[in-house]
Amino acid sequence: MPDLPTGMVTLLFTDIEGSTRLWEQYPEAMPVALACHDAILREAIIARNGVVFRTVGDAFFAAFASALDALAAALAAQRGLYAQCWNEIGQLRVRMALYTSLVELRDGDYLGPPLNRIARLLAAGHGGQTLLSRAAEEAVRDHVPPGAVLHDMDEHYLKDLTEPEHIFQVVMPDIPANFPALKTITNQSAAKAAERPLVTADQALRQAKLPEMPGVDYDAVWKKQRERALERRKRKKKTGNSGGLF
Repeated sequence: MPDLPTGMVTLLFTDIEGSTRLWEQYPEAMPVALACHDAILREAIIARNGVVFRTVGDAFFAAFASALDALAAALAAQRGLYAQCWNEIGQLRVRMALYTSLVELRDGDYLGPPLNRIARLLAAGHGGQTLLSRAAEEAVRDHVPPGAVLHDMDEHYLKDLTEPEHIFQVVMPDIPANFPALKTITNQSAAKAAERPLVTADQALRQAKLPEMPGVDYDAVWKKQRERALERRKRKKKTGNSGGLF
């Protein structure tokens, strides 16, 4: 294996979306499909001066001294995968992520936060989608290939990471570009908030009366209070009407 680049490096991580399901559904076709996938990925990476430093199942981990080479490799791989005929499998969709950072090299391998962050960035994407970190976008923005657009996806919190990541998507006219919302904590929180029922003015007033009691069923409290008040009025009425003969 060629020497791994050091210093400021752009990492490219890839994996097949839904590969477990595909292996279950197409056990005979997947070995051939995976061999073809691997050949497309390796050719795209090596031809653009990248180094594949690890593979895990169908996932590729590659490193580039140049962010532009990493982007070119990702786009070439996506085009090759999209153009390939996958027979009964339909379409093999691969998500990709690029992350530019200073890296630490130990015993011939990378380690540390950059690998954790790009892994979380990759997990936020969908098959066929290519995502970039802010640093990767800054490194390539003035030299993107003709026709390519870097779409700003805004900042997102990612699983297990304290600091948010500003994410960009590469859009090319000859490969699919429309995907569901990113799978991030930010989008999950927004979706949950949208599902919550709106608080009426009456409910807000009741909640304000009990500020130190989160999670209280205020409707039940007020109903109980009304029932008790009604019982008190009934008892008073009985007492007032039980005066006997005098």
